[in-house]
Amino acid sequence: MDLLERCAELVDIPSVSHDEAAITDHLEALLTDVPWLTVERVEHNLVARTDLGRDKRIVLAGHTDTVPPNGNEGARRDGDMLWGLGSADMKSGVTVLLELARSVEAPAVDVTYVFYECEEVDSKHNGLRKLLAGRPDLLTCDAAVLAEPTGARIEAGCQGTLRARVTLGGTRAHTARPWMGRNAIHRLGEVLARVAAYEGRRPVLDGCEYREALQAVRVGGGVAGNVVPDEAIVDLNHRFAPDRDAAEAEAQVRDVLGPLEDGDRFELLDAAPPAPPSLVHPLLAGLAQRSGHAPRAKLGWTDVAFFASQGVPATNFGPGDPTVAHTAEERVERAELDLVYGALRSLLTEGA
Repeated sequence: MDLLERCAELVDIPSVSHDEAAITDHLEALLTDVPWLTVERVEHNLVARTDLGRDKRIVLAGHTDTVPPNGNEGARRDGDMLWGLGSADMKSGVTVLLELARSVEAPAVDVTYVFYECEEVDSKHNGLRKLLAGRPDLLTCDAAVLAEPTGARIEAGCQGTLRARVTLGGTRAHTARPWMGRNAIHRLGEVLARVAAYEGRRPVLDGCEYREALQAVRVGGGVAGNVVPDEAIVDLNHRFAPDRDAAEAEAQVRDVLGPLEDGDRFELLDAAPPAPPSLVHPLLAGLAQRSGHAPRAKLGWTDVAFFASQGVPATNFGPGDPTVAHTAEERVERAELDLVYGALRSLLTEGA
């Protein structure tokens, strides 16, 4: 099957998060009769496995959902370029895994292909977590590869992420007599200046440079057009390298902000752990050698962190430019589909 044609076929099946039934049905129909695979479905999550008694097992995983459309519904071909919602993130990766599952009959390592739902929304809906809760045996493996869009390069590990809210207090007064109160919104100035001046660490792990970042992503406050506000909030997002855990990252944010006054509040809204590069694992090192490029750090969060939390080394490797994911310009090139397919096929047929 031509990979670009197959990807266009998948792009033409709408699968916005929580609406993956049709694409899962389609994948199930294509895999059920493959004689060397055992196929199981859990809700809208599809798992296809070989069971050849090999001494190692690798998971190749891809999510089937997309973000909502942005005027880019349906596939559009232009030579060796395919445009459309999900073409990069990540129906191109799903295409590669699908065709590997259908064509690699006797891999040197046992393979579990996982096509899962709801990656683009709150983690409580994530298909991997549903599988872990209900059928953890389906995820047992020695290493994992997420076919996230990486431009056909290994993007190792992933950053952790946390969101925090800072609430500053003040005193209400009439805006005609502001000296009678204290403006909480004005107090945000110092906080925002500290955040803007933050210079993130750039640690190098397994040869991959991670760049930490701290950004103000939301501000709020105000009572009425003629009232000095007595409360203001700013939400912060911190991306941190995998040599730190969430507690250390939170401590770093608090240190940047400096001491708060009595009555001010710092609230951790949520946090997701990072994942180490793990490129020393033989299967992942073998894939890195076959990729044709030096690995680089994943500057973002992906489900490699899910596998890392289960003690499984994992990496990101898939076709598609990650910088156009979730945009109206989403697209994928044939060359990247072919490169990722070739590297993974070589790993599966030859081993580490």
